[in-house]
Formats: sequence, C-alpha cells, structure tokens
Amino acid sequence: MVDRSPNVVIFFTDQQRHDSTGVHGNPLGLTPNFDRLAREQTHVANSFTCQPVCGPARSCLQTGQYATTTGVWKNGFGLAEDATTLAGCFNAAGYHTGYIGKWHLAGEHKDTLIGERGPVPEVARGGYKEWLAVEALEFSVHEYKTVLYDNDNEPVRLPGYRVDAVADAGIQFIDRHQDKPFFLTMSFIEPHHQNNVDDYPPPDGYREMYDGRWIPPDLAALPDAHFEDGDENRRTLGGSTHRHLGGYWGMVKRLDEAFGRVMDALKSLDLDRDTIVLFTSDHACHFKTRNPEYKRSCHESSIRVPTLLAGPGFEAGGSLPQLVSLVDLPPTLLDACGIDVPETMEGRSIMPLVRRQATDWPDDVFVQISESQTGRAVRTKRWKYAVAVPEAGVGGKLPRGERYVETHLYDLQYDPHELRNLVTSKAHAQVREVMRDRLLRRIRDVEQYEPAIDLAEARPSGQNEVTSAEARR
Repeated sequence: MVDRSPNVVIFFTDQQRHDSTGVHGNPLGLTPNFDRLAREQTHVANSFTCQPVCGPARSCLQTGQYATTTGVWKNGFGLAEDATTLAGCFNAAGYHTGYIGKWHLAGEHKDTLIGERGPVPEVARGGYKEWLAVEALEFSVHEYKTVLYDNDNEPVRLPGYRVDAVADAGIQFIDRHQDKPFFLTMSFIEPHHQNNVDDYPPPDGYREMYDGRWIPPDLAALPDAHFEDGDENRRTLGGSTHRHLGGYWGMVKRLDEAFGRVMDALKSLDLDRDTIVLFTSDHACHFKTRNPEYKRSCHESSIRVPTLLAGPGFEAGGSLPQLVSLVDLPPTLLDACGIDVPETMEGRSIMPLVRRQATDWPDDVFVQISESQTGRAVRTKRWKYAVAVPEAGVGGKLPRGERYVETHLYDLQYDPHELRNLVTSKAHAQVREVMRDRLLRRIRDVEQYEPAIDLAEARPSGQNEVTSAEARR
C-alpha cells in the first residue's frame, strides 16, 4: 500500500434488483464477482434507494441529499450549478475526478437539438474534471453503438457491448491516473430497459441462457396481470416478466463480468488495497407488475438494491443488518477517505456500522416517490407504510402534497414479497398509527413541513389484532 489517500471507484448500475445477486438468493450464478466481494468485504444487506426513478436518485448520490432538497424530484430537472457534490468535495481534497457513462442530471442545460442523447455542458457536470458521458444512455442508438462526449463535447464512439465500452473506458482512466488519488464514477445504463424498443437487450447469446429459468417470487406470483389489494378502482395491471426477464438477467451477468474486470485491473496495478470500491444501483425493477412502469413505487422491487463496499476501511466488514439509504453512501465515501462531510448532506456515514461502533442508527428508511404519483413511504425491518396524493391528475406532478391518503401497508416478516396489502385491515390499526407517526416524523425532518394523512377505510380482515409491541418492530 502507498502512503496516500485512498482512491475511490463507484460502479453504478441502473434499475438492478437486489435479488439479481447470489448473496440475496438468486440461484442462477449471475454475480460471482459481486458475491465474492460481498462476503469478503462489506455487504450492505439492506440497501434502499430514497427515490425510485433515475434522475432524482442520481441527484441523491451526487449530493447526499433527498430529492426534494436537490430540486431534482423528477426526471428532466438538473442539479443546481452551485450544488455541493461529491466531485466538488474530492476536487477540494486534491483528487482527480472523472465521470463515465450516463448522467441524467443536465436538466434545462441539455442540448434540445440532440435531446437526451446529447452532450452535457461543463456547468452541468457536477464538478467532475474529466468527462466522458451523455445525458441518457437508454436513448442511445444501439446497445452495440455507444457514443459518449468528452470534455470538449466531442463525440467518442466506444467499441463493444455497452457495458464493456463503459467498463473499458473506466479501466483506462484508472491506468492513466495512478500517480495521485482519483475519484471515478462509472455509470452504466444496464440493466435498465432500452426505451426506444422497450426491451432489455443483453449481449448476443445471453438472453437464451436465462429465458424461462428462475423467476423471483413476487414476479412469479404476478406474471401477467393482477388486481392491487385495497385499490377501490380494482385496476388490472399487466406485467412483462416473461417477455423481459431473460434479457434482464443477461445484462446483469455481463455487468458482473465487467465488475470483475475492473477489480482485476485494480489488482494488476497494485491498487486494489488502496482503492475504495462502491457497487450500488439507483433503483430496482418490478417489470410493470406494480404500476404501468418499471419502478416508481414503494415496493421492494422498486426500492431495494444490491450494495457493497470494498477496500481500505471495509475489509472483512461483514454483512450489515441495518437499513441503509442511498443518501448515506456519499457521506460514507468522504468519511472513509478522511474528508470532512459537508453540512449540506442529509445522509449519515455508515462507517460507525462497519466499525461496530454505532449506537443510534435509524431503524427505518424514508422514500420519496414521483412521476407515477406524489408519494411517500417509510420502511422498518418488519413493516412498510406508504401514502400518496389522492387527487386525480395531480399525483406525480408535484414535489410534495399538503394532503396524502394511505395506500399500502405490508408485514414483511410474513409477506416478504408484498402480495397482501394490509392498509384497510382493521386488525392492523395500531400498526398504521405507529407507521403514520414514523412517516410524519421523517417528512418533518427532511421536508420541513407536516402534511395531513387521511386514513384508509378499515375493514375486518379475519386476523387477530396486532399488538402495540409488534407495531413498533
């Protein structure tokens, strides 16, 4: 090891479910590299996005703030030019900063003539010094035709399947910058769907390896269409699991292979013990089984993501049982590098958890939801509770609501796949009260106001009443 500050590499995937990994029960062997490091280093076993849609989640990762604080509470909005970002913090600490891949935070600065395929002006790059990126890779021409833009906004076509193109560029960045500490974000579009064809295009031959194989239990229970419990309109929702899952698994497999190559590159350059590596994703994917989109809901299949940390400070950290939010990861990276965490960051460093020194870690995570609805959710180890703005035509078009209505309550201990919505269960009245108080506390802390929450109409459920003690787990 060299006597200097550690390097940092973020390997950031898009729309990846936590159960795509072996350590979370996937039996297909898709992620041997992720699984090995998760077991050897630090596995954030209960990792959640705080906003299950691309742009808002990315703003949270860059700033350590919730989306309503960054102002990027829906896609199409951009980071403020004066935002305090991870890149800015690492720049000030003497690091060389670089960004490769999908950005999705240019907002009004994006080139309207080229649209979301276009270059990102320097003022909208979040402070990164070396740049090879594009606003939205999901609109790129083809999964085998990757065009990114360099510091001068000149197009650069990269060879290979898109995952490999971004990974190769990242490896080249690492190789070029061994002489001083670097901070690199590698932002992949996979395993997100390709918007223009509504498909999950893996490398050639990979779809065939996984079509018709293992299906996660929540998707297996909701294969084509279902009725959402507690929905007065009894809307039929159609899923795309059987059409898309094989391609999705193939994309995950290639991502893990690329992750392994990045780790191999660090090892071959004698940088593996001097480099902190964060692997995480912006949100997950429910394949249109929970709403007409692929995410934007309170369910585990939208918000739970795979996350690990490796390198200095994270060796043999084990599997962390605590609930960790996406906003906690930026302060964690700064803390691990000995850089002061700015007061603007709303997340908390998990380093006390890794060192087994934490005594007051929060026992819930807070989620803001936009676009499909204006919603809020809170999750504990056992319970999940969600609300949404009820007015037709308004939901999803506002950053917050003055009035919400209860929409979901799940008992994750007995219903981990969220197949029975208990929000109208009379037996769970005490749970709803406790979870409503939790959610309001979170909204007050983060958004600095207190909305009204209308109760769902309670109906007999045939269950025994849940006790006050059970409600607080």
